[in-house]
Amino acid sequence: MVFTAFRGMKPFPQLMFSAFVIIVSFLLFMLVSLVAAIPLFGLDSMMSIPSASNMNDPESIKMLKYFQVVQSFGLFIVPPIILGWLFHGKITNYLNLDKRTNAASIFLVTLLIIFALPLINFIGEWNTQMNFPEWLSGVERWMKNAEENAAELTEVFLKVETTSGLLFNLFMIALLPAIGEELLFRGVIQRIFTRMMQNHHWGIWISAILFSALHMQFYGFVPRMLLGVLFGYLLVWSGSMWLPIIAHFINNGFAVIAMYLVDKNMVNPKVESIGSSPDEYLAIGFSLIAVVLIMWLIKKENRKNAFGSLQSNK
Repeated sequence: MVFTAFRGMKPFPQLMFSAFVIIVSFLLFMLVSLVAAIPLFGLDSMMSIPSASNMNDPESIKMLKYFQVVQSFGLFIVPPIILGWLFHGKITNYLNLDKRTNAASIFLVTLLIIFALPLINFIGEWNTQMNFPEWLSGVERWMKNAEENAAELTEVFLKVETTSGLLFNLFMIALLPAIGEELLFRGVIQRIFTRMMQNHHWGIWISAILFSALHMQFYGFVPRMLLGVLFGYLLVWSGSMWLPIIAHFINNGFAVIAMYLVDKNMVNPKVESIGSSPDEYLAIGFSLIAVVLIMWLIKKENRKNAFGSLQSNK
């Protein structure tokens, strides 16, 4: 029996129902994972779930990574699959996973992420200089604390000594977010807002803002939002979810591998911050020109597959 009760919904009810599905999925996954964690980590460890204060404990790090993986599935990967089935029936079609991308586009996207690094670092450094008026000092302290905690957790996650640790980080930090976040934000949320606003550009920018806001790292809000915008246009221009997924994976994977190589003293630590200094204007200018050119080439390469009209549930 085909379940069609949720097909044909208007955009706003879709948005509200999507939020409900996301919350329920996340809570169910966390509940099941808490029960499953007892035999894995022991009841004593579960009674004192790790916090930022015990980041040096290997068992705590393992548990945090466990919940990070669970969160990726419960919050990002499973909800779009459920929503694609409910809203459309054909999940791969709804999420644009049934449309291939070509080798030339993958090559161009790889170049795009590499050449965009100085520009993203420059924007990120500018974003960190954000200051609030005195009457918002409490908000500023909260945002800085959240940023510091997130940075500390990321650093702990990235610091591994073995090849197996590197591969797991690529799975946890690069692959799962690339698939899950793109399916949710570009596959579901961008589609809903595009239909709601009757405009691809509004859909891309609103979903990118929400994408960045969900990370709760406000001093990196702007560069992350712009990456979300980039991923959104890659979907619209190519008609395929695989291109933004690949771009997202390359972006995250580069950070994972760079941190590993820096820790191994195999590359200069400056590779992670190229372009972050205002006096690197040549690198920043070249990065901007390269990004614009490569984006134009990607659009040209995929012009036959680009979305020609607003997406629907059909």
